[in-house]
Amino acid sequence: MTGTHQENGSDPVSKEAQLLAACYEGNSERAKELVREGAEIFVTDETGRTSLHFAAASGDVDTVRYAKENLLFVLEAGIPWNSLDVGNYTAGDYAESGGHDAAYNELVQAGIRAEMVLRILNPGASSTDKAANEDYLSQPVEYTGDTLVDAEKNGVMMGWETPLMKMHAKTICPDGGGTVLNVGFGMGIIDSSLQELGPGKHVIVEAHPDVYKHMKDKGWHEIPNVHIVFGRWQDKIAEIRSLGPYDGIFFDTFGEFYKDLDDFHQAIFDSNNGTQQPLLNKPDGIYSFFNGLGGDHKLFHDVYCNIVSSDLQKRGISTEFTKVASDIVMDEETWKGIKRPYWMIKSYNLPTCRWTIDG
Repeated sequence: MTGTHQENGSDPVSKEAQLLAACYEGNSERAKELVREGAEIFVTDETGRTSLHFAAASGDVDTVRYAKENLLFVLEAGIPWNSLDVGNYTAGDYAESGGHDAAYNELVQAGIRAEMVLRILNPGASSTDKAANEDYLSQPVEYTGDTLVDAEKNGVMMGWETPLMKMHAKTICPDGGGTVLNVGFGMGIIDSSLQELGPGKHVIVEAHPDVYKHMKDKGWHEIPNVHIVFGRWQDKIAEIRSLGPYDGIFFDTFGEFYKDLDDFHQAIFDSNNGTQQPLLNKPDGIYSFFNGLGGDHKLFHDVYCNIVSSDLQKRGISTEFTKVASDIVMDEETWKGIKRPYWMIKSYNLPTCRWTIDG
């Protein structure tokens, strides 16, 4: 039968099954040959694994050295770098479980290239005046136990973030004193940690009316060194600027996207061709943000860490990621009652951002 072969009278094997096998073996030449013969490159097996998953999972000692070459072939053929199987695993998960660092790194680079191309093709310009977080801000939020949820039961902030927020606070206010800015109060975890460190001036920007009310109920407006700015940071940038510049800045909003984060970076680092002082003090100011980028998959997270680091570098900011191991088990119990888990990775890359020498 054309496109099949048989072994010892067994049922014929399709070209697609042979292709997946060749990818698993790291045999790129055989995979290319099968594609030339008409094998469908976008095939998956019964568990949703693509040829990219199989290439990444290649574990035979004799074929591991071919994995990177084979991955390049599969990626160049058009298999999306962020493909998921039915178990919600990426090709990166398979590469890491097999200890194939070269294959994993190639997937990260493929993701970076794909996202950069996508950015060029679709720069994110929008004709609508609707804010990204307008729906969130117009609906109620609820404080329940150690969790803050929105009207749809999405986790806005959760108590398990406390150790991370303490580290973020220490990052942007290492010696106490100075002027600090936090955008996004949430449960007040990082702001409580900052107060323990004793900044000279502590500016908090919060846009949600229920959270703002919660802040006032807790007496935050009565703390002598605290200045609360109520509203979206985009609408309050003049007031934020009037209270600065800042020795430390932290950013953690909800309901916004990467473009909003990038816009914030422009707002705090831009000198407007030398006509204004950047919001982050030079040369010793420190900036950080909650790094939930791609937080549901390690491969996605590593790709977006590279992208944000590259974008910040263009603004004269160097970024160092400190890997923080977590002893918190991210399982179904952790996210019980939460609509969508926003963090499922075993370690956290905490960003410390500073001006470069020529920034």
